[in-house]
Amino acid sequence: MDYQELDYQSTSRNRELEIASAFPVLMRKVYTWMTMALLITGFTAYLVASNQNAITFLYSHTAFIWVLFGAELLIVFGLSAAIERLSLPLATALFVFYSIINGVVFSSIFLAYTLTSIATVFFITAGTFAAMSVFGYFTTADLSSWGKILLMALVGLIIATIVNIFVKSSGLEMILSYVGVLIFVGLTAYDTQKIKMMFLQAPDAGEHTQKYALLGALSLYLDFINLFIYLLRIFGRRE
Repeated sequence: MDYQELDYQSTSRNRELEIASAFPVLMRKVYTWMTMALLITGFTAYLVASNQNAITFLYSHTAFIWVLFGAELLIVFGLSAAIERLSLPLATALFVFYSIINGVVFSSIFLAYTLTSIATVFFITAGTFAAMSVFGYFTTADLSSWGKILLMALVGLIIATIVNIFVKSSGLEMILSYVGVLIFVGLTAYDTQKIKMMFLQAPDAGEHTQKYALLGALSLYLDFINLFIYLLRIFGRRE
């Protein structure tokens, strides 16, 4: 064995250690950013709901709500499409801005539902999300086949929801709420495993891979928020 071979083995070993150490760092980033976004959304929603002038403005300018929805879509698709070109600080700022907009949009739940039921459903959501995320993380089963099924189900859910805006069927709304819960329970496990498998191969925990950790946080954040909304429709007590 010559010095060149020893140097190669040392370099290879160092590379393996770097990859192994990157994984826990990136996974912590995912859940830290997701938690941060949830806190920002919840705090913003509560502040807006507590401000009578803000609520009056939102209810008097319904077009503004649609502008916010449009901004949310642009941010989500923009982050996903342009993540390679964005710097980490800018991507993080957009994620924070999205969390704030979401808080404004969902501020109405503090007016529609009792604070007790919101808190109760939040803990139900947190428990359900945690259980499915743990399942997705530790299961040895390949959940990749869930992706297409859940995506098709989600498209169907969106179409049915749009139809029900005009039909206004309370029965259909309840059915869609249960379907929504099932979809986002499945997506939580699927997204967790997808994120895990991606970062198991991450070469390092540098800015480039951290940007993808931010996208992973966004995916899980959306899973949590949507799961919470559908559970609230089922178990929430209205004012």
